[in-house]
Amino acid sequence: MVDATELEKTAMAATLPMLGEYVGSIGMHRPLADYSKQEVLALVEVVITAYQDFMANARPHSKEIPF
Repeated sequence: MVDATELEKTAMAATLPMLGEYVGSIGMHRPLADYSKQEVLALVEVVITAYQDFMANARPHSKEIPF
């Protein structure tokens, strides 16, 4: 990602608790290289979901079209 906005940086940081929870559940002591393909895909899903959830709730929803 190039030139992330402050909101995007905050959203990225907001993914860390869920990422930590997932990594802790599969074994924090394991190197990433030892994760199975399914574990890596689940990790990506956790991060993307947390990011999207943050972004969806970061601003008040408006029914008006923004242009």
